[in-house]
Amino acid sequence: MEETAGAVNEENAGGQFLVRRVVVANQLGLHARPAGALAQLAQSFTSDISLECDGQEVDAKSILDLLTLAAAQGTRLDLKARGEDAESALDRIEKLFKERFGEGK
Repeated sequence: MEETAGAVNEENAGGQFLVRRVVVANQLGLHARPAGALAQLAQSFTSDISLECDGQEVDAKSILDLLTLAAAQGTRLDLKARGEDAESALDRIEKLFKERFGEGK
């Protein structure tokens, strides 16, 4: 069974960040089009939103930052959000990953 989103949903010790583990499931990875869709969606929220992979954390509202992750298919990412609409932001962004950014494979 292929994993597209993880069960990680926890707050840090300060209770400020919500974290969910997501997996890049689309065949071409987090290339320009899905990164653009992700950044555009993240920008619609007031919360601080970031993605972390192998110790590298980037601003999810910046397409250029997202592209520096070079996240290929199967890459696991920690999606983090802090702010009043953090839960909603994580729900919507996680859905993008689960739906493979509309790319089918």
